[in-house]
Amino acid sequence: MVRTNMQFIDLESQYKLLKTKIDARIHNVLDHGKYIMGPEVFELEERLAEYVGVKHAITCANGTDALTLAMMVLDIKEGDAVFCPTFTFFATAETVAFANATPVFVDSDEATFNICSKDLEKQIQKVIAEDKLKPKAIISVDLFGLPANYDALQAIADKYDLKIIEDAAQGFGGSINGRMAGAFGDIATTSFFPAKPLGCYGDGGAVFTNNDEYADLLRSYRVHGKGTDKYDNVRIGVNSRLDTIQAAILLEKLAVFPQELINRNKAADNYKENLPSHLVTPDVPEGYVSSWAQYTVRSEQREQDMKAYQEQGIPTMVYYRTCMHQQTAFSHLGYQVGDFPVAEKLSKQVYSLPIHGYMK
Repeated sequence: MVRTNMQFIDLESQYKLLKTKIDARIHNVLDHGKYIMGPEVFELEERLAEYVGVKHAITCANGTDALTLAMMVLDIKEGDAVFCPTFTFFATAETVAFANATPVFVDSDEATFNICSKDLEKQIQKVIAEDKLKPKAIISVDLFGLPANYDALQAIADKYDLKIIEDAAQGFGGSINGRMAGAFGDIATTSFFPAKPLGCYGDGGAVFTNNDEYADLLRSYRVHGKGTDKYDNVRIGVNSRLDTIQAAILLEKLAVFPQELINRNKAADNYKENLPSHLVTPDVPEGYVSSWAQYTVRSEQREQDMKAYQEQGIPTMVYYRTCMHQQTAFSHLGYQVGDFPVAEKLSKQVYSLPIHGYMK
């Protein structure tokens, strides 16, 4: 058996390719000295808005803050119900709880792993029937790089007068019929954590919207609720600014990002054609493009598979072993094993293989 030395996400090869340009960008920031909200931040926001196809892109300190800012803009508060998938990263529901609202979990679509629209409507109707919480918003997650089913989600949101927050932390670069992730719903968020499809060399995030009022609020909230005068704070906000060096790095990474997406999709196609037949490979519906934040397969013999890959020097990861409704922090909500059977099955079967824009 030939042992490989594969990277799960190869940031080193990316940096070697971009080293001259990234280093020059960083030195330019060191020269002008505007480390917070410097010109590169605003240049990046213009480029991001253009790439996603929205009027406004407002950067912030990280992807979790991006979701928190979205909660603030939509005035989500105690007594509100926010519907979100149970099979996703903790931050999605954490920010709902942080706003003193109640996360209401929803099962997954077995084929795409994204939020199940049928179970979503079931959970909305259940909350309405109980009449204890006010249905306020849906957080959809573009899990593993694939945008959620926004046609179905928008129809449900319109029916029940709910806002949609698109959590595109993993989906940035994905699309549906040419419309980019980050352009769906009322407001969208993303993360620039290094392992994300478009990542910086630290923490970073952004919020996207076509709503001018939301954009004005976001720009205020991210800097302590400031008004037109920096010393006149007109509302209670947070301190969540993307630092200029990270913006400078992201500008160079964004320039090559489209080609990296092409390479990621070639790698995904290669996996689909060549992986063993016992693996269930990801489903990408017609008209959809995934940014492949992770290439996630399903197997009834997960631990055996992962051990075999490890012996060949091929790293694997599991996202996510524990659904949200099963986590200790949300035990007070009273969910039971079996409440979300598809998500629970996925958590026991999925694992991810290496994928990035520089795979050989």
